[in-house]
Amino acid sequence: MRIGLYLNESSGPDAIAKMGEKIARAADDGFASAWVSNIFGLDALTALAVAGSQVPGIELGTAVVPTYPRHPAVLAQQALTTGTALGGRLALGIGLSHQIVIENMYGYSFDKPARHMREYLSVLMPLMRGESVDFDGETIKAHLGLNTPRVGEVPVLIAALAPMMLRLAGGMADGTVLWMTGPKTVADHVVPAITEAARNAGRPDPRIVCALPVAVTDDVEAARARAAEVFAVYGQLPSYRAMLDREGAEGPADVAIVGDEDEVSAQIQTLAKAGVTDFAAATFASGDDAVRTREFLRSLVS
Repeated sequence: MRIGLYLNESSGPDAIAKMGEKIARAADDGFASAWVSNIFGLDALTALAVAGSQVPGIELGTAVVPTYPRHPAVLAQQALTTGTALGGRLALGIGLSHQIVIENMYGYSFDKPARHMREYLSVLMPLMRGESVDFDGETIKAHLGLNTPRVGEVPVLIAALAPMMLRLAGGMADGTVLWMTGPKTVADHVVPAITEAARNAGRPDPRIVCALPVAVTDDVEAARARAAEVFAVYGQLPSYRAMLDREGAEGPADVAIVGDEDEVSAQIQTLAKAGVTDFAAATFASGDDAVRTREFLRSLVS
């Protein structure tokens, strides 16, 4: 299992420079990958193209770019451009986002989201491979090709939690990016469904990228209380709530990886045994525990 970092979003006029510093430090520390979200701050792909192009070696991923606001041809063009800027080190994570965002904020219909993703991938994947597309779906149409430069293959990973989405992630894309999904759910729900879909489609075994909050500390109770506060919103969004319920977790704090070095190591190894191919640590400790957490994670990759 490869170990990477889920980077906190930077803000302010020097946000891209700050991201560049975080990426450089992650690369220097030996992490295999660094992942950034695309919410309402920096555009993740643009920021990675600028900041990441200055740092060699490390894989850089989006976790994740919402699909609805961007036509798949537009996203393919941007992703291929970013991949070229990064010398073939981009992993494109995409996702539906959430009904409250897509309908209430952007004004798009969130009806039949699995249909949307299936049609989206029907256009995105061929374009990412350098092929032309002639596609007329119920929600998406595309009749074009791109001459955007391509450097290597850009894996496309879907934020997939529900069964239909996992089938799409395995059967049409290259894997999944998970958040707020515990080891029991990974082992019993995610891995079997996505692996079966990939094999039925004649595709390689899928990548399973799992991001979870991490804190190395002796004060477990305080750390879980902080996790409950910092990540509270994820316990309310339906897709994550369903995964927490499946795990038997009351809230995000219960799937956070918390404890001393031995305890955190054991929890991370449980994810590897469950079938996770890439673990992205979202560190949330503060003070001395933040330093301790980073040093521990460094020890895993050294």
